Amino acid sequence: MSQVSEHSQITSEPLPLRDRVGIFLQPTTATDALSQIREAEQAGIRQIWLDWGAGFAETLTLLAAAAVQTDQIRLGTAIIPAAPRHPVVMAQQMLALHDLAPGRFRFGIGAGHRPLMKRWYGASLSSPQSYLKEFLEILRRVLWEGSIEHQGTFFQVVVDQAMYPHPRRAQVPLLISAIGKKAFWQAGEIADGALSALCPIPYLLQEALPALRAGAEAAGRPVLPLIAHIPVALTTDDAAALAVMRPWVQAATQLDTFSSMLKQAGWEEAIKGDERALETLTRTLLIWGDEAMVRRRLQELLGLGLDELTLQLMPVANAVQERRLLFQLVGAL
Repeated sequence: MSQVSEHSQITSEPLPLRDRVGIFLQPTTATDALSQIREAEQAGIRQIWLDWGAGFAETLTLLAAAAVQTDQIRLGTAIIPAAPRHPVVMAQQMLALHDLAPGRFRFGIGAGHRPLMKRWYGASLSSPQSYLKEFLEILRRVLWEGSIEHQGTFFQVVVDQAMYPHPRRAQVPLLISAIGKKAFWQAGEIADGALSALCPIPYLLQEALPALRAGAEAAGRPVLPLIAHIPVALTTDDAAALAVMRPWVQAATQLDTFSSMLKQAGWEEAIKGDERALETLTRTLLIWGDEAMVRRRLQELLGLGLDELTLQLMPVANAVQERRLLFQLVGAL
């Protein structure tokens, strides 16, 4: 497998346009995920992202298969919930993946949606951000430095590699999910980048980016990437595009994390269910049009100061055909 420089993933220096646009895949099975990843690489895509499952299949396991079936494409998680996992075990998993595809992984982690974490795993998080901070500290120390002695609120661990003749470490980029301003500040403080979700672009530029930079400055760290999640519909039918996006927007307004962010961003009426405000918010969050229109809008967004974009296809008529068109569009940037 070809190796990609780790520095190219961590540095805040501007990247070529194609390197700044990734695709968030939505596979139904692990085999579907592998097929889409191979297709993306063949189209020239430089970065794909997966969330914590392909259907119900676990992501890190399938990424091991993707690592040995591809050569250049960067593989990322956006995001894996920390709540049901142990940071030392995750560090070991990441070392294995790094061995298979050095320099091609970027790991996005989040505390996880509290009600779902409780229902599925029995994990009760009274302080998700504190938990995530401690989790990431242990993960980074074990992964990047090879050892740690930690007595904290959530974890008590002592890890060294004295029993191994060749201690292992890898500087794999560790990103965290961020929606509210406090989360962006924390990303600047402790992570190698921030992964947004359904955040309006003005909010990202006016609130999130300053918070990310302030967190990095307070910790004496360089400012690292804000990766903006952008839903995309490849259609010139306005009504059809808005119809596929509208349920996502309505669902987001009912979730505490998103509604709090939307309130900060000035969308109180949409949260209350005002129809006109909901339609305007839907138009604000979604990019749609033919390939030329979408390409032009992506270039505009990258010119505004966003570091990277991750595109989520919102299928309108033919998901397979529209995915191929999006792959071709991004691969040709």
